[in-house]
Amino acid sequence: MKNFTATKLYALAFGLFLGLAIWKFGNPVILDHVISRPSSPNDWLNDAWPIHWATWILLPFTAVGAVLIFQQQLRWPANRWLWRLPLIWLGWQLLAATKTVDADLTAPTLWQFFGCIAGYFLGALLFAREQLLRWLLVGLLAAFTFCLMRAVDQKLFEYPQSHQSLLEGERSGWTNFPPALVADMKNQHLIITTNGIDVANPVILSKFAKGRVSGTLVYPNALAAIVLLLLPVSLTLAFAATQKMKPAIRFAAIALTLFLGSSAFYWSGSKFGWLLGLGLAGIYLRRLDWPRKLKLATIAIVLVGGLGLFAVRFHNYFAAGATSVSARFDYWRAAVQTTATYPLTGSGPGTFQRPYARLKAPESEMARLTHNDYLEQFSDSGVVGGLAYAAWIFLALAIAGKKIWRSRDEISLAIFLGLTGWFAQSFGEFGLYVPALAWTAFTLLGYLLGQKIIEFDKNSLNN
Repeated sequence: MKNFTATKLYALAFGLFLGLAIWKFGNPVILDHVISRPSSPNDWLNDAWPIHWATWILLPFTAVGAVLIFQQQLRWPANRWLWRLPLIWLGWQLLAATKTVDADLTAPTLWQFFGCIAGYFLGALLFAREQLLRWLLVGLLAAFTFCLMRAVDQKLFEYPQSHQSLLEGERSGWTNFPPALVADMKNQHLIITTNGIDVANPVILSKFAKGRVSGTLVYPNALAAIVLLLLPVSLTLAFAATQKMKPAIRFAAIALTLFLGSSAFYWSGSKFGWLLGLGLAGIYLRRLDWPRKLKLATIAIVLVGGLGLFAVRFHNYFAAGATSVSARFDYWRAAVQTTATYPLTGSGPGTFQRPYARLKAPESEMARLTHNDYLEQFSDSGVVGGLAYAAWIFLALAIAGKKIWRSRDEISLAIFLGLTGWFAQSFGEFGLYVPALAWTAFTLLGYLLGQKIIEFDKNSLNN
């Protein structure tokens, strides 16, 4: 009993840490060197923090978690490849690091991968009980809610006001701003000098005008990723936890969850995320215990309506040539070429930008990451590293999905759907390199597989 109480407190603390990651560590680890240390109370509150700080917080958490696992004599009796493959993958990353083309990029990447493994094993061995999951989700979903609120505020207030302020500043020659603020805006590249004249950065103006929001994360597609990952479980808990409340309060709680999640997701402008969201909705509807014709009709309406809105929402994007799609194909081509050049150890964890600088098409913009976590494993750590990662994720989702599909555990189903969406989005994004996303996802993945472990133990005892 004493150990279980300590584990509950640990789960609460670790969930708060993951929430802090969503709030402050939402950038890719390879950008750690460009993130300045906060220097004022406002910076501490509003700006991202250096990512290596997250590692220093994670290390004592991992040590305490290991002690709790040892004290409770927890073990892994399920499919052994579910712990062998991640350890093989991490071990191969360490080997690939010895041949890296840029040690400064590889070092923070290895710490990022350690965080993924730590979260995965803690989730599987320590948090795999529903009572502990609820403690874990307290801080995690509180930070997720704040992230969504920040996204809505960006769309409705921050971006329109900032856009107008920059235009007025440029028209007035920046005389409407104190000199110290103008200097700070130049340091943040909000103002640039062109032909000796200070003007608003056109890239920033375009960002504000488009209105694609990112919440507390690095950019809009990362926001879409956290919504795919956590909105299903948030909605499930909103429905389940409010059953005994007054109808008006229950309706308000569910409506607020729906509004924040759906509006942030919509305003992120993520094309791939939209399609994945439709796919997850179809999977969920297919599982409902409805008459077959009603179920098929509902799925058809959702998919046709969603695709129709997708066509209208992104008509201008496709009319302009879908530039981000073609750019991704160039990244992927370079990743394949790099794998062919370095088939054993790749170019080194986190170093895609180095070979890409030589291989990219002249018209393509520079990229730091492959925008495909699976291809990047091949490019950065060779064939063994890529295969180990892909096999681990496929096997983990297959085993978790097989168990959950037969059960009536709505919370586990919601987590599984969120993870399925997140890992699917990894075919076009770089969430594996963002602590806020990856550490959360792998902790929840471990939880699902830990549920499998606990069920195995019960069956063994019954037999």
